Amino acid sequence: MTNSIDTQQKKGGFKKFIMIAILVILALGASITYYKYFFVFGEGVKSGYLNFAVKKGNVFKTYEGKLIQEGFGQMKAGGVASNQFEFSIEDEAIFKQLETNSGKFFDLHYKEYHGVLPWRGNTVYVVDKVISMK
Repeated sequence: MTNSIDTQQKKGGFKKFIMIAILVILALGASITYYKYFFVFGEGVKSGYLNFAVKKGNVFKTYEGKLIQEGFGQMKAGGVASNQFEFSIEDEAIFKQLETNSGKFFDLHYKEYHGVLPWRGNTVYVVDKVISMK
């Protein structure tokens, strides 16, 4: 009689262990996913002349842009490169403002993430505000 009770307790304990292990794995996976794709790693302001703002993509149509910053970039083999800041844009209203004012000088506020989500854009830099335009 006691032998069957011990066996039932062992089975119940194993099921409890498996459930706790699954919950820990799910919580760890959710934490890693949040950190990689939704945690704002950095934010700041970039200034420069807007080279382009486009809407593109095969499955997810995203808004992308590029600023050309003043000054010179790091030396590359054979010459000098300009400073370029490539970014994604989540808000259509911001995209429309940039699209209609290409070539002007902008101060753009951006957020930097660790990873890229296909529906958010092609870069880890996401512009969320136009601070000024000249």
